[in-house]
Amino acid sequence: MALEFEVESRFNKRYDLITRKVVRLLSENSRMSVTEIAKRLGVSRPTIKGKIERLERELGMRYAIEIDEKAIGLNSPHLIEVRFKKKPDYGKIRSILEQSYIPQVAFSVQGSYDLVIYANAFSGTEYMHWNMAMVVLLSEYGAAWHPSEMLHRHLGFFPLRDEAISRADIDEDSKRLLVCLNGNARLTFHQLSKMLGMHFNTVKYNFDKLVKKGYLKRATITMDLVKSLSFMTFFDNYAPTQGFEESSARARKAILFDEENPLISRYILSGPLVGSHTLFVMSVFDDKASAYRYGLSYHKRMYAKHSPKRASGEVRDVILGRLPIRSVDIRKEYKTLVWTTDLNQ
Repeated sequence: MALEFEVESRFNKRYDLITRKVVRLLSENSRMSVTEIAKRLGVSRPTIKGKIERLERELGMRYAIEIDEKAIGLNSPHLIEVRFKKKPDYGKIRSILEQSYIPQVAFSVQGSYDLVIYANAFSGTEYMHWNMAMVVLLSEYGAAWHPSEMLHRHLGFFPLRDEAISRADIDEDSKRLLVCLNGNARLTFHQLSKMLGMHFNTVKYNFDKLVKKGYLKRATITMDLVKSLSFMTFFDNYAPTQGFEESSARARKAILFDEENPLISRYILSGPLVGSHTLFVMSVFDDKASAYRYGLSYHKRMYAKHSPKRASGEVRDVILGRLPIRSVDIRKEYKTLVWTTDLNQ
């Protein structure tokens, strides 16, 4: 018997199984060649090439890299929820955000809040100064600014901007290569060699070094927002009591569920927060009603004993950067934190 959150997405059925498997393979390694994908899926190279071109054309599929932020020195990750009293000028807000390397991703939301920003800095002091400057600069819109530190990520990643990568305290060749791959992770070593003015073997050596030093976690993809889908976000606050981990384990069942070979994973991002909120989640459903019924309402019931307070909103537009919209094996990717009362854990 299926659990209440085990529902299939109508959107996924718009694309055939081979196309959905192509998205999964590229999400796991976007540098995989067309020949290798065709071999794995048992179809021709022209078939795979055509499906990739369709995904690029219809869903804005791009080739990105997942970087270990700590490894390159970024150590002040914050997620900020913003509410405006006055209608904001998002074009102006984008211009303000672009003045600093610290904000990586920002998107407007319709719901309990209006804007979400993911920011990371190379020092707590830098973040603190940027945080105060943003509060002042957005005060003309009556902004209520609610930051939380995001020290762990259950699921997903935030694509970094070139401006942040370029400031990393790592060797210059690594930075230049990361920036090129950040623009297009499918660039071949020959193409990278021409772009960087390096010998082919030097490029390969530097690429292997990125992996060995832990800077580069993997090459992956991102896709554009699909306007017909509901990309829902929520910030939770709890008053944890005995049994909180049991409630969390029940709530995790919904996050860990996904259809086999979805075009887009149902849950994109999830992580505990310290500060204004306790938890952030971003999920994808066919429509807002499904998101509330199978996602938000279910989680709220699972945490009913712990006085849950939820702020939620639907993503409208990406203001800065890219969202990590892709297809991954959530059960494999999810990094569980077990909550205990052991103060020395």
